[in-house]
Amino acid sequence: MIQRLLTDVLKASSLQKIYVILGPRQVGKTTMLEQLKQPNDSILMMDCDNYDDRLLLEDKTKTELNNLIDGYDVVMIDEAQKVTNIGLSLKMLGDLKSSARIYVTGSSSLQLTDEISEPATGRLLEYKMYPMSLTEMAQHTSKKEEQRLLQVRMIYGLYPEVVTNPKDARQLLLTIANNYLYKDILEYKGIKKPELLRKLLVALALQLGNEVSYNELSNMLGVDKETVENYIDLLEKCFVVFRLNSYSGNLRNEIKKGKKVYFYDNGIRNAIISNFAPLESRNDTGALWENLMVSERMKHNEYTGSYAQMFFWRTQKQKEIDLVEWKDGMLDTFEFKWKEGKTSRMPKDFASAYPNSTFKTITPSNFWEFV
Repeated sequence: MIQRLLTDVLKASSLQKIYVILGPRQVGKTTMLEQLKQPNDSILMMDCDNYDDRLLLEDKTKTELNNLIDGYDVVMIDEAQKVTNIGLSLKMLGDLKSSARIYVTGSSSLQLTDEISEPATGRLLEYKMYPMSLTEMAQHTSKKEEQRLLQVRMIYGLYPEVVTNPKDARQLLLTIANNYLYKDILEYKGIKKPELLRKLLVALALQLGNEVSYNELSNMLGVDKETVENYIDLLEKCFVVFRLNSYSGNLRNEIKKGKKVYFYDNGIRNAIISNFAPLESRNDTGALWENLMVSERMKHNEYTGSYAQMFFWRTQKQKEIDLVEWKDGMLDTFEFKWKEGKTSRMPKDFASAYPNSTFKTITPSNFWEFV
């Protein structure tokens, strides 16, 4: 079993809160719950895909919930978004001030975040779980082995089942993309345009690494700009894609409202456009490297508890930096180059406007410290 970094984060926390773990389907949240179990713990496990387990939590009084968890060291609620009024149930569980550690998982942040945002505020600690990280894989095998498999990761990504069944990677990714990717969105508030979602995802996949224009997408798809923005927001809440805003501070010609869209997993991106060709025959290798590095940095920041804010930077004269991180008043900037020997320098405009910032080019030979 591949040890997940989030497991160590959760085990190390001593706060008396309810621990909510959000993430896409098929990334191993249920498996991680198994890793959180200790040999001598008395555990109450509820799988809310199961109707009987859902009934244990729905429409209950505080007394009934107290009786339910009484005597257990650990309470685990899997697929919690299936429980009607789960936010109210979690609020009451939090009010009990029980000594039991309570873990809650949800396969999307759509229903669950809507349910818990109001009633249970202040009682929850929220974490995100992603597909496997390169660091997790290196700890399971070795950095040398992951370096050898780097091109495979760029094409097939890091979903757990894909990693552990490499011979079936293509079929597994197509299954995830076709059967799981849209499931939460299509179940959410009666979304009625699955074909629009698919066309939007293909468009985003083909623009990987480039700035995204909602106006261009709306013209391409034949819908208004607000619909495009709403659907991208839904895709982000279901952990399919995520957005980086443009960084702007002191320069007049900086792009201030731009956005770039990345995929949480390279394999899913390639499945959406049905392209698993080797790197030497592709024209998007640089974009795949950039997506892998940005998504890996996001995992790194999440699992290490970094509060760094991530942006990209570009001017109207097309000067650009792939990634800008702002943390504690400092700016660290990064450029991603797949081909070795291609050195980059911080644009003079940026260096002049932000003189205390750092700059580093991330390549296949030096990325480990970055991720």
